[in-house]
Amino acid sequence: MTEAPREADNRVPEERSLNFIEQIVEDDIAAGRNEGRVHTRFPPEPNGYLHIGHAKSICLNFGLADKYGGKTNLRFDDTNPVTEDTEYVESIKADVRWLGFDWENEFYASDYFGRLYEFAEKLILKGLAYVDDSSAEEIAAQKGTPTEPGQESPYRNRSVEENLDLFRRMRAGEFPDGAKVLRSKIDMASPNMHLRDPIMYRIKHAHHHRTGDAWCIYPMYDFAHGQSDSIEGITHSLCTLEFEVHRPLYGWYIEKLEIFPSRQIEFSRLNLTYTVMSKRKLLQLVNEGHVRGWDDPRMPTIAGLRRRGYTPASIRDFADRIGIARRDNLIDVGLLEFCIREELNKTTHRVMAVVDERPLKVVLTNYPEGQVESVSIENNPEDSASGNRQMPFSREVYIERDDFMENPPKKYFRLSPGGMVRLKAAYIIKCEEVVKDETGEITELRCSYIPESRSGSDTSGLKVQGTIHWVSVAHALEAEVRLYDRLLTVEDPSAEEGDFKDFINPKSLEVVRAYVEPSLQEVHPGERFQFMRKGYFCVDPDTSADRMVFNRTVTLKDTWAKEQKKG
Repeated sequence: MTEAPREADNRVPEERSLNFIEQIVEDDIAAGRNEGRVHTRFPPEPNGYLHIGHAKSICLNFGLADKYGGKTNLRFDDTNPVTEDTEYVESIKADVRWLGFDWENEFYASDYFGRLYEFAEKLILKGLAYVDDSSAEEIAAQKGTPTEPGQESPYRNRSVEENLDLFRRMRAGEFPDGAKVLRSKIDMASPNMHLRDPIMYRIKHAHHHRTGDAWCIYPMYDFAHGQSDSIEGITHSLCTLEFEVHRPLYGWYIEKLEIFPSRQIEFSRLNLTYTVMSKRKLLQLVNEGHVRGWDDPRMPTIAGLRRRGYTPASIRDFADRIGIARRDNLIDVGLLEFCIREELNKTTHRVMAVVDERPLKVVLTNYPEGQVESVSIENNPEDSASGNRQMPFSREVYIERDDFMENPPKKYFRLSPGGMVRLKAAYIIKCEEVVKDETGEITELRCSYIPESRSGSDTSGLKVQGTIHWVSVAHALEAEVRLYDRLLTVEDPSAEEGDFKDFINPKSLEVVRAYVEPSLQEVHPGERFQFMRKGYFCVDPDTSADRMVFNRTVTLKDTWAKEQKKG
């Protein structure tokens, strides 16, 4: 993997250089550390749906273990009962499996609540932890600033016996929420703010999705995370860069508890243009009704991408192309779109769909009334084994209104008065008459067809520069098409002033009617197609026996590849 996206037309070399994490792993194996084992983990908090940034981490953790013959655990960081839910647990498991991975073990931080409590008592007995009665505001003030040392809590020098008694009474539920916390006793003057007596436990009288009401004190992330890694024998604990400043604390707990020394390694998080990746902000979009749910196809969630028509292979390809870097950067969403285009171009059938609320009816005046013939359509020119299908052609067909212009400019190659085009896979037609209603709106085009110009057996000698798609009026099926676009109007909302919701794209969803060819009568949710000349579309789960719904995955236009070539 490389730190910068490869150009669109580059092929992945058979042998590529190691990324910095792979180099660390290979050095550890060569040095015989951990008996040469590689054991990673993916540790999501079940407080929301996974997004494309998590997909990068999933591909990294599972891919690394697979490359070096190791194992990967799925561990849910369920230490905050207020925000977590089994719905999120199940969605996370489904997303990981959908991406093509399976875990060696399924664990929960809550599995270790007993062990973590014992670890906390061990630190108290060593004089390295104390119960603090200070309020949250007082503790924040005690912390100081990055340039000024903190102030010790007045409760910092309680005796071991008093701390142990108070902590056990916290565990027994004697105190209300916020009355006391357990803090590590490290260094209030440390230049690293995370080492200034961090909180280890807080009181929360809240029902936990797995342990119920068995606990009313819960460990903080920094205390639970490293110890959970150690309990599981994780050799390489891969985190995003915001946890780099937490690493000294991670190591301090392992050293003082004298437990298995898991190794934390940080890599850049994924930031994608025209969207947000914060679960808190994504939850706002859901709760405030800006999107239809976590699986809305405009969302960067894995569920949303799946519903939009993205495939596991395209997301894995994207993760490979962006690589693993040591610094955060902003990745162009065009690269993600390029990856899905690359795959769907090779795998999807080409179908006719007139996506237009008011399609134009074309009447072929010299075509026999009542006659219906079949024309042959190649399912996928990229796949010779995909074969052909038959599509009905008749006297009246629909075309998109954009494929006709009454007063065309030069080099306009679609239909116009007196002009000629080919109907894809069928005949060349010529526009003879434009029919309008009393308001002047065009309602119908009367055209002639050239019988000798049938595709595959054209003897007309005519040459036309335009080819347009169509459907037979008598055989067309009506469908709903949801045209999705970028969620936000700015590339990087974090660089803008104001609320990120101020930049929600009002045109991120347009719902239109379409008329599709009859071969789509029996489609099923999740099936993908290329609508000729329009883009790639996926059948939405809202589809039923009497209603077809398609989501636009991505347009045919590939601006990212063009921009890369310019560069």
